[in-house]
Amino acid sequence: MVFSFPLPAIEPAMLGLSLPLLISRIITLLIAMTVHEFCHAWAAVSFGDETPRLEGRLTLNPLKHLDPIGSILLLVAGFGWAKPVMINPYALDRKSPLALMWVSLAGPFSNFMLAVLAAIPFRFHFIPLVTGTSAIFPSFAEFLYDFMVINLTLMLFNLIPLAPLDGEKIAVSVLPPAWGRALERIAPYSTYILLAVVFILPLVGVNVLSAVLTPPLNNLMHLLTGL
Repeated sequence: MVFSFPLPAIEPAMLGLSLPLLISRIITLLIAMTVHEFCHAWAAVSFGDETPRLEGRLTLNPLKHLDPIGSILLLVAGFGWAKPVMINPYALDRKSPLALMWVSLAGPFSNFMLAVLAAIPFRFHFIPLVTGTSAIFPSFAEFLYDFMVINLTLMLFNLIPLAPLDGEKIAVSVLPPAWGRALERIAPYSTYILLAVVFILPLVGVNVLSAVLTPPLNNLMHLLTGL
């Protein structure tokens, strides 16, 4: 599964970030990607497909989920991926016609729950939203805030109904058959569409992702933190 990172709050190249923010985002990505892929694996096994367990993906060990090239690109270019959790749709419980949808939804939902956990200290005023930071390490508040933004954006991006994102399988499962077939027909071109939206259109001043993701991102941040 592609695990992209086109955040409105993140510059195209992370090399220009301050050291505290870079440290914060590396830690966040390690957690977010690992939990995301683990939840896909756990959901698939729960619905009867042992493929993730047999391939060693039913684990919270980041080394089992990170793709070296995808991780490096994620840090330097803002676009990358983790190792996809392979599943066998035919092994999923036939008594649950939406099993594939739930397996696909498990990853984005895990990112939402991580954001919810990070929002608790802000929601109940245990810590202020903004605090000072050192020259090397981010403050706890800065880390939690960035953690929320990254996880919510990863959730929203992965819900876009284009293959190989999770949203495509979710949409095919719940939309009318004619719509599902239309998505399946454009699936071979979806990666090129995503690359154009992430890299090419911003070069001519058209930032589709920012226009689509920023409003729900801001609304979710306000809902979770109450700030």
